[in-house]
Amino acid sequence: MLIKTFCAEVMGLEATTITIEVSLTRGVMFHLSGLADTAVKESYDRIRAAIQNVGFKLSPADLTINLSPADIRKEGSGYDLSLAIGILAAHGKVCDEMLHDFMLIGELGLDGQLKPVNGILSVAIRARKDKFKGLIVPIENAREAAVVEDLEVYGMNSLADVISFFNGGAAFEPTVVDTKKEFYTQQYTCDLDFADVKGQESVKRALEVAAAGGHNVILIGPPGSGKSMMAKRLPSIMPPLSLAESLETTQIHSVAGKLSYDKSLIAQRPFRSPHHTVSQVAMTGGGNRALPGEVSMAHNGVLFLDELPEFNKSTLEVLRQPLEDRKITISRAKYTVEYPCSFMFVASMNPCPCGYYGDPTHHCVCTPGQIQRYMNKISGPLLDRIDIHCEVTVVPFKQLSQMQTGEPSSVIRERVLKARHIQEHRFQGHKGIHCNAQMTERMIHKYAEPDESSLGLLRMAMERLKLSARAYNRILKVARTIADLEGSEIVQSQHIAEAVGYRNLDRGDWAERG
Repeated sequence: MLIKTFCAEVMGLEATTITIEVSLTRGVMFHLSGLADTAVKESYDRIRAAIQNVGFKLSPADLTINLSPADIRKEGSGYDLSLAIGILAAHGKVCDEMLHDFMLIGELGLDGQLKPVNGILSVAIRARKDKFKGLIVPIENAREAAVVEDLEVYGMNSLADVISFFNGGAAFEPTVVDTKKEFYTQQYTCDLDFADVKGQESVKRALEVAAAGGHNVILIGPPGSGKSMMAKRLPSIMPPLSLAESLETTQIHSVAGKLSYDKSLIAQRPFRSPHHTVSQVAMTGGGNRALPGEVSMAHNGVLFLDELPEFNKSTLEVLRQPLEDRKITISRAKYTVEYPCSFMFVASMNPCPCGYYGDPTHHCVCTPGQIQRYMNKISGPLLDRIDIHCEVTVVPFKQLSQMQTGEPSSVIRERVLKARHIQEHRFQGHKGIHCNAQMTERMIHKYAEPDESSLGLLRMAMERLKLSARAYNRILKVARTIADLEGSEIVQSQHIAEAVGYRNLDRGDWAERG
């Protein structure tokens, strides 16, 4: 007797439907083919114990199971449920009339309980695309899968429930999630607020400009000046996620196994802050199962690197291409996977090894040479991809002791949203361009070309401050964003002047001033 059940293999963000063919003949042997890994091969022991513990006894038989297509490597424990139902159906214990309508995925415990697996959202999308009527998953994965419309999702607690479902022994209701309602109720929820930040008006202005134009930022200042505190509040002033961005972000976190089982959607922009000991693979993604790394986990959000010079230089250098391409391709001998990684890059660092260069309250003991060597830990090409360099100073006690709160994030976000709407209208004819930070050189000349007086100011600033040539385009991009925040059609001299002030690390005498 031949029985077919259906499961899925997740590779990257895409899932492929896997047909599980179970053939039963006389004998006592067990054969499993189809490029299965160790976890799949070990599944038969789990399945046999689970079947016995839910009250079924299988007669001796020769079982041959094939996982098709056979040239795709099958990994993980998600095949347990589909294999178990296929084996039971081949023994006549489960009615096979509805098996072709459903995809099944889940890990089995020895007691027959279903355990959650990763990548369910990708599996649900594939099930709908392949026109399955429904998807049966562990109860913990049900809300995540139910986000996909036009697909019946049944969350089950145990193998016994699934058997009862196919045999018509009990009525089960599909899990229903009001995706839009759940998304929009969480969209503006944020635990951190700029109202908690006292002083630092110039830094808050720089972060507002960064959020309005999608610019990368580096904060330079002494210890305790509030760099990390303000960086963590950046998502609270960024435009809220769209529903499409939310689904894509949720899909990445689902594949990585970082999505809470009580959540169906990620409604806030992600904020990732890996430790400086992070490896290249952890940063970019990869490993045995090609999981997404930190750059992809920060997709549609913020990647924050605190104490930037402390990171391994080779780890920092792998960021150069993702920052430019906004996607990363992981190529190994056995697979090639592409993940999106469009994020705002925010970094913080001390200005020197001792941390107090330029601090009026402490004496710096570093020589110009030491400061320069410290700064050289960050390569020119990486620095070239950071639009805004912002110096952070320590807040005086007088400002810290004031009870008055700062401007709330909601007010700043309104200004950011207005600027983003201007940019969306401007770039609506350019595919893949959504904000000023993504402008090409041709677009800069078209949309951010300054007038004659502004060009003279820029020329003078570059000569006097010894700005590098790479600073030119960055200044114009940032100036365009500042003009958008003010609702100005053209880039004016005051916009150029403010943008020039955000290029401190490009100054030829930065490590020598004092």
